[in-house]
Amino acid sequence: MGMSNRNSLNIGQAQQRFLTQLSWVLALLVLATTAYQAQAIELKVASVAPDGSSWMREMRAGADEIRDRTEGRVVMKFYPGGVMGNDRQVLRKIRIGQLHGGAFAGGGLAARYAAINLYSIPLLFRSLDEVDYVRERMDSKLQAGLEAAGFITFGFVEGGFAHMMANEPIGGVEDMRRRKVWIPEGDQVSFLALEAMGLSPVALMPTDVLTGLQTGLLDVVAASPVVALVLQWHTTVKYMIDLPIAYSIGIFALDARIFGRLSADDQQTIRVVMSDINRSLDAQARTDNQQARAVLEGFGIEFVSVDSVDVANWQSTISTIYPQLRARDDIDEEFFDELLKTLREYRGSTSSTASR
Repeated sequence: MGMSNRNSLNIGQAQQRFLTQLSWVLALLVLATTAYQAQAIELKVASVAPDGSSWMREMRAGADEIRDRTEGRVVMKFYPGGVMGNDRQVLRKIRIGQLHGGAFAGGGLAARYAAINLYSIPLLFRSLDEVDYVRERMDSKLQAGLEAAGFITFGFVEGGFAHMMANEPIGGVEDMRRRKVWIPEGDQVSFLALEAMGLSPVALMPTDVLTGLQTGLLDVVAASPVVALVLQWHTTVKYMIDLPIAYSIGIFALDARIFGRLSADDQQTIRVVMSDINRSLDAQARTDNQQARAVLEGFGIEFVSVDSVDVANWQSTISTIYPQLRARDDIDEEFFDELLKTLREYRGSTSSTASR
């Protein structure tokens, strides 16, 4: 009888130890699951693009796909409409960790990587064929340079050619004398180009341009047809000059520091999804600008031609500042040289073909 009681006691103690061990295992599993969920990273991204724009719709769709494919480990939160400030302010907030990425104009990241604003040298490109030839050969180098500078990007989105817009027709540089010409804040390349043409640039962030036009602070602005419509600049001008002044790109970039905290699989997911979206937006941009031009004409915007002699003079004037540009500390001279060399190659090949 005593033996039976001792056996029962031993069995009971064994069961208790098993239950205790099981409870610890379950507790550890709960803790592990909680810790795993805590690893979910929220990427805070700023943009001047208005909520509801095609860019924001595509970005939100990409964010949803990334969240699903990473099982909630990566979540993107967007701040559209310029609520986080201009490019310089967004960069500062990224530096202190308040933001983790943004959608920038080409020159917006020039403070971190000097080559990124060189595509937008005024009157550098003369056609979209030239743009395509150069970008095919040099976009990947820009991406690599940005990554080395601490920003992960997924390709570039065409902003298109900017055209000057004003309330009076502009047929030559003389028509712009004594007029207040807008340039993006921090765009030293455009500043030097306008000064070389004897003009007086006024630097403002894009979100202030509409007010500048309404109050008379600005007389002349430059924008692609899509930008003019989206930011409503077309409501305050009557003329658009039918000359491609400067080519622009858009860049969606993430801080490499937070990107590096993600697993290799999650990094690859973001690269795949966002690269696909960037390619789609880039391919669609040209059609969007063509359609936007037609819409502007429907609103009564008149497109004014520029005399070819004036165009040649403008191009010649701006080319004289190339050595000054190249010597600047904030210009990547190696990339600048290769950019000009690639353009010469294209123009040489097309002129040879035309002469046959």
